[in-house]
Amino acid sequence: MIPMVNLQAQYTDIKDEIERGMAETIAACSFILGPNVQAFEKEAADYLGVRHAIGCASGTDALHLALLAEGIGPGDEVITSAFTFIATAEAIKYVGATPVFVDIDPCTFNITPETIENAITPKTRAVMPVHLFGQPADIIAIQAICQRHGLKLIEDCAQSFGASVDGIQTGAFGDAAGFSFFPSKNLGCFGDGGLVTTQCDVAAAKIRQYRNHGSDVRYYHDVIGYNSRLDELQAVVLRAKLKRIDHYNAARRHAAQRYSAQLAGLPLQTPHEDGVGVHVYHQYTVLCDRRDDVMSALQAKQIACAVYYPVPLHQQNVFKAECVGVSLPVTESVAARCFSLPICANLADDSVDTITGVIRSVFDAG
Repeated sequence: MIPMVNLQAQYTDIKDEIERGMAETIAACSFILGPNVQAFEKEAADYLGVRHAIGCASGTDALHLALLAEGIGPGDEVITSAFTFIATAEAIKYVGATPVFVDIDPCTFNITPETIENAITPKTRAVMPVHLFGQPADIIAIQAICQRHGLKLIEDCAQSFGASVDGIQTGAFGDAAGFSFFPSKNLGCFGDGGLVTTQCDVAAAKIRQYRNHGSDVRYYHDVIGYNSRLDELQAVVLRAKLKRIDHYNAARRHAAQRYSAQLAGLPLQTPHEDGVGVHVYHQYTVLCDRRDDVMSALQAKQIACAVYYPVPLHQQNVFKAECVGVSLPVTESVAARCFSLPICANLADDSVDTITGVIRSVFDAG
């Protein structure tokens, strides 16, 4: 079987370093906001080019805390994508704000400056673009819109660790940004974990309070906060993988380029790179009118494949009532035709060749 992500192979490569670090942490009995979390936060901030990187319990929490720190709340509207995992919109709802879903670019699958501009109302307080599948959104233009209209920019970087635009990392453009370290991410831990980034000292201080029960000093609480701390053992894993993230992303890009070269000429749309942002391929996602045929052929050969995401957020039961009359034709078309192929840093060339061979055979058969 060829899995979507080969975490076992990745673990084998760094097993000794991780197990040594975990053993040292367990022996020291320092488990909460200890030296590894502190070191990882500094290393991540340096890598991403931001003043502050604050670990938390998940990518969902990272977005939630970012919105809280930027003062987004009840009565506010936040413009975002309906073609993403629900955590993006959940975080907006957690603070009492309203997600306003806009359509996406048919090539990058990201929201666009035009769709954002058309959705701004007097209630709009923030824009939350998703750098979907590792492809940066048109973030410089989006940043300019936010500055022109006095809106907060919160980047959803759950799938884009290491992606960049004009040499600047995603997560360094907005007022704040949220990253996820779910195991299958380009930079993933051994469970849930997240990171909030910001250039603002005031916002960073708020985020550190919110993640730790509203406290700066133990047993003294200034606000109602949350229990959302990055685990010390997860920080051990993340420190080991952060050293290798550029290698991991380069390997993903190599696999993606091999896929695209071998799928050229077939009646499907391969991932698009806009020539400005550096795509890090959290997913390799194609569009095809014969999705079911291709996926069935792959599954018959024990090759994993998946649909991210089959039902856009504006059509999910939880949002249907507030999205009556919302039409997002590009989003709906993409959701009906997209599927993703295996991709990770350990995907071998011959595995790519096998996968593309199966796909070609579907079309060769007519």
